[in-house]
Amino acid sequence: MSELDLIARYWSPRELFTNGLILLHLGGALALGLLVGYERAYHGRAAGMRTYGLVCMASCALTILAGYPDSWYGGHVSMLAPIDPTRIIQGVVTGIGFLGAGVIMREGFNISGLTTAASIWASSAIGVLIGVGFYLAAMGLAFLSAMIMIYLNRLETFLPSRHAVAVRMRFKGGFLPREEAIRRVALERGYEIAGSSLTISSDDGRQEWRFVALALSRKNGASLSTLAGELAAFDGVEAFQLSHARN
Repeated sequence: MSELDLIARYWSPRELFTNGLILLHLGGALALGLLVGYERAYHGRAAGMRTYGLVCMASCALTILAGYPDSWYGGHVSMLAPIDPTRIIQGVVTGIGFLGAGVIMREGFNISGLTTAASIWASSAIGVLIGVGFYLAAMGLAFLSAMIMIYLNRLETFLPSRHAVAVRMRFKGGFLPREEAIRRVALERGYEIAGSSLTISSDDGRQEWRFVALALSRKNGASLSTLAGELAAFDGVEAFQLSHARN
């Protein structure tokens, strides 16, 4: 067989049909990935439509190639070892895990990016489903993922919950705060210090306390501006930081 014949086999009707079918899968995976990623892009997240589209499409590509071993290398290889698609899926999931870890950020008691990481993982699963031919299931997963990220936070506002505030207080040199007094002051303002969240450090004779304050109920708990005004007027506090503890 001449070199031209070998090259021509890559463009045979069978190979073109297989490539066209794969392209249709990739197009569907891209569309569903963009659908899921739009919500993240709309809310200004680092991972947006491009990230989700690429993840979903690449996951589909890596999965679907295992379904056509006879068409690999232009069909030149007639004897191939048995192909196990689950090994490719396992590699996809592992790789997406590293990508998801890159969007998780932690600053003190605040953790952000967990929803983005979980949705990136879901996007890869959508691509895998399309790759193995579960089109309806892939569309359902994309729809449910988008609905969870768009509407679930609205449902949470109607459910019983308690908001949390991350507190950092740096006291003046020589001032020794008492935990009982801090807890009592927190209760008077509608908060309780979360168990095991209190950490105390000392530098140059100045103590720094960090803890998470949980509101006693949805309607209880002074606002951040009110708490900031009271802390600013307290003689023993040299500096402080208040923020909503979120994840």
